[in-house]
Amino acid sequence: MDVAEITAQAPARARLLADYSAHLTHVRGLSPHTVRAYLGDIDALLRHAARHGAHDLADVDLAMLRSWLGAMAAHESSRATLARRGASARAFFSWAARTGLIATDPSLRLAPARAGAPLPVVLSQDAARRALDALAGQADPASPLTVRDWAILEVLYGTGVRVGELCGADVVDVDLAQRTLRVTGKGDKQRVVPFGVPAARALDAWLRVRSTLAASDDALFVGARGHRIDQRQVRTVVHRATAATGVDLAPHGMRHSAATHLLEGGSDLRSVQEILGHASLTTTQRYTHVSAERLRSAYAQAHPRA
Repeated sequence: MDVAEITAQAPARARLLADYSAHLTHVRGLSPHTVRAYLGDIDALLRHAARHGAHDLADVDLAMLRSWLGAMAAHESSRATLARRGASARAFFSWAARTGLIATDPSLRLAPARAGAPLPVVLSQDAARRALDALAGQADPASPLTVRDWAILEVLYGTGVRVGELCGADVVDVDLAQRTLRVTGKGDKQRVVPFGVPAARALDAWLRVRSTLAASDDALFVGARGHRIDQRQVRTVVHRATAATGVDLAPHGMRHSAATHLLEGGSDLRSVQEILGHASLTTTQRYTHVSAERLRSAYAQAHPRA
């Protein structure tokens, strides 16, 4: 929802949305896309309230908020949409209460809807091995990009780093002797992650030919023109390599695969949390569900009394 759309609303609602838009933009610093989503949610809520007799903001109560979410659920809105709109309502009424537009916040007791994130898709260990072996077989020092692609996949799978962390890494961040890579994650937090012998072999091969592409750039991985590689290029590499195994993954799928295989191999949850750079152990725990699902599937296929 943009300014033109806001001004097309009823005058009181238009002023309210304009004030909230300014708060979201200038105080919270949200992106234009996020601001539009928030305003669209609140406009829909206020229209729903008006249709049910709540023409003033102070007339909107908890029951009205629940009826709004219930109406969307009845129209088969996804759980993710309901979760986002509930969050929009809580943020809006919190702001309205702080600024004195309403005496009490009716959303305080509005239970958050859970988006119900699906379990991540991961490669089997065999599929990961086949994808990596295929790239290793194609790697040719006379064609540096083939060596780079091999190293990219080995590092993503061997370390579980995010694609942005991979793209941001410099040559000096690699320690082949210790087999570690220093990356900068969310919140500019740095961590050092280990990698195994296969990744070390691929990185060593890449660093030997990297200079044929990169003249002065410090980036660990570069593109055909010698500049730091971007996330789009990495996605292309990963999609191409994994599609050959029958499971088309994005770079984050390699991170999911690395975490899942670490847990399947006996690593403890806290170690995996540190390797992945998760701020909360809760985020890491989702991979225990992935492993459980894979074990359940294997049991169902193999056990005679499954």
